[in-house]
Amino acid sequence: MREISPVTLELNGVRLEPLQPRHADGLRDAASDGELWKLRITSVPEPENTEKYIATALEMRPSRLAFAVIDAATDTVMGSTSLHDIDPLIGRVEIGYTWYAQSVQRSHVNSSCKLMLLSHAFDTKGYELVGFRTDIFNHASQNAIERLGAKKDGVLRHHALRRDGTVRDTVMYSIARGEWPQVKAHLEYRLARGRSC
Repeated sequence: MREISPVTLELNGVRLEPLQPRHADGLRDAASDGELWKLRITSVPEPENTEKYIATALEMRPSRLAFAVIDAATDTVMGSTSLHDIDPLIGRVEIGYTWYAQSVQRSHVNSSCKLMLLSHAFDTKGYELVGFRTDIFNHASQNAIERLGAKKDGVLRHHALRRDGTVRDTVMYSIARGEWPQVKAHLEYRLARGRSC
């Protein structure tokens, strides 16, 4: 199984670039579109913590590869997403740390990002399973993951700290290699019809 190293991906006018300190101002602007850091169920950085957010993501390599989500036409940062908990020995990886500016939520952006990352994991790197996790109270995220075609694996109770100091239950999902062709066809179908995940 091959390691997942930094790579730039592009599809449908959306570019995923490995997250770097130069993306800080763009991330700050994207998070300000909706004041997303005020949501207790997300990992969006507060404006004053953007540089720390990027530094932490970079320190987590090689187990996490964070991306800036870019509008390819304007070079505007629209959010961030990551491949994380990368385990090349067993061919398992997760997609997470995902957030987008409010103005591009429920657009083609999320579907395009998921299609790029899933294709990279399954088709390019030959991984066996891609997982997803979300806060039990993040119903929008759960619905989006389920629209992808991921299967719900279960709930990890009392699993992780939220930004407000409370402890969340985490809902786990996954897509296995054998399910990928159908999930991929479904994602491409939705994108062709202008629907989002």
